[in-house]
Amino acid sequence: MRRGDLGDLMSFLIVAEEQSFTKAAARLGTSQSSLSLIIRRLEERLGVRLLTRTTRSLAPTVAGEQLLSTLGPSFGNIEAQLSSLSEFRDKPAGSFRITAGQHAIDTLLWPKLCPLLRDYPDIKVELVAESALTDIVAERFDAGVRLGDQVEKDMIAVRIGPQARMIAVAAPSCFENVAPPQTPQELTRHQCINLRLPSFGGFYAWEFEKDGHEIRVRVNGQVAFNGVPHAIQAALDGYGIAYLHEDVVLGHIQAGRLVQVLEDWCPPFPGYHLYYPSRRHPSPAFTILVEALRVHG
Repeated sequence: MRRGDLGDLMSFLIVAEEQSFTKAAARLGTSQSSLSLIIRRLEERLGVRLLTRTTRSLAPTVAGEQLLSTLGPSFGNIEAQLSSLSEFRDKPAGSFRITAGQHAIDTLLWPKLCPLLRDYPDIKVELVAESALTDIVAERFDAGVRLGDQVEKDMIAVRIGPQARMIAVAAPSCFENVAPPQTPQELTRHQCINLRLPSFGGFYAWEFEKDGHEIRVRVNGQVAFNGVPHAIQAALDGYGIAYLHEDVVLGHIQAGRLVQVLEDWCPPFPGYHLYYPSRRHPSPAFTILVEALRVHG
C-alpha cells in the first residue's frame, strides 16, 4: 500500500456515506475540489470507477459497493483498536456513535448519559435518531439501540430498559356515537391514525396478541404521520385511535384526555437493548458507557 492510500480510502468511504462531495468535504475539513481530486486519483490507481456522478446524485458503482463492504468493517476494527488504547490513559476516553429511535434517545439514552458525560469529559457520544433498522457495522456505528426482539443473533445485546408495551388510545369524544372496538379486527370500522415507519417499508401494521394468538391489522384513517408527537396530538384532537408506546401517553390517560381500548390485546414485550458486534474488544470508556445504560437485576 502506498503512502496516502489509507487516507484516500477513508475519503472515499465518507463520500459514499454522505452521498455528497460537499457534505463529505465539510466533515473532513477540506475543500470539495481537493476531495474530488483524491477520489479521481484513487480511481485512476485502481483502474475502476468507484462512484457514479450526476448533477443530482452520487452513488457507488458495483466496484465501489464491493470496496465499501470491506472498508466499513475494516475501519471499524481500526477505530475500535484505537479506542482500546484509552486504557493506558489516566481517564477513560473515546468517541462513540450510537443509532437509536427518537423514543429511546428521549426516555433512556440521554437521561442516563447526561450525568455520565459530566463525570467523564473525555468520553464523546454522538446519538443518531433513526427509525429504520441500521446495519451498525456497515454504517460504522459503535452500537445501536432497538427492541429486544429486533436484535441480530450475532450481536451482544445488553438490556437498558424495562419491558415495553404498545397500546391503542383515543380521545373520549371518538366513542360518543360509536362503541369502542372489542377485538383488533373491529379497528377497520374506526378512524385510526397511521404511522409510516421506514423499518416496515410503509405504514406500521398494528400488532396484537391474546392467549398466544397473534394478529396484525392494517388500519385506515384521515391522517397519518412519520413522527410520534404529531400522532399523539392528533389523538388528543379526536382524529381517531392511535397505537403508541404506553409511556408516552400514560399521562394523558391518567388525566382523562385519552382512553385505552383493546387493553387485553396489548401484552408487554422485551424492551430496549443496546447491541454491538460480538467481535468488538470493548475499551474502558465503552465499558463504562455500557454499564451506565445497563439495567441491573
